[in-house]
Amino acid sequence: MRKIIRDGEIVECGMLHIEDDQSIPQGDISVSLKRWQEEKTSLLQRDTQVGVRLTGEDDIRLMKDDLEKVDLIVLTFPKFADGRGYSQARILRDELGFRGEVRAIGDILKDQIFYLLRCGVSAFEVTDGKDLQEALESFSDFTVTYQAAADTEKPIYRR
Repeated sequence: MRKIIRDGEIVECGMLHIEDDQSIPQGDISVSLKRWQEEKTSLLQRDTQVGVRLTGEDDIRLMKDDLEKVDLIVLTFPKFADGRGYSQARILRDELGFRGEVRAIGDILKDQIFYLLRCGVSAFEVTDGKDLQEALESFSDFTVTYQAAADTEKPIYRR
């Protein structure tokens, strides 16, 4: 089992990220948006957690009618310079009203975690070899935020 950061704590997670050509094992899984669309009926019959994994190229709005059916949305960050997951997180939280877990996976830098939190990401699965404790410390990089975001409804002048 690997460790992730969820809701501000380091926890163990056994979720497997299943590729489209892999058979689906027992246990908690995430599948691509394409696989979700193709196998939704059978995936919904599982008694384990099922997440939908999105790349920056996927249209998050295609999940609009299914958000209450999934346990989490996984946003992939193939490289730290790809910021499309920020926008996807904001759309999930602000436009689509998703209140479940939004997990960022991949090449996430310590400096990005605070901003991902502001966009609505609630869990982080960082690249192997990165220090989770150091990543967790980035939650408190800033003590004051000025603008409204997914984590704060009002701008500072209205608080």
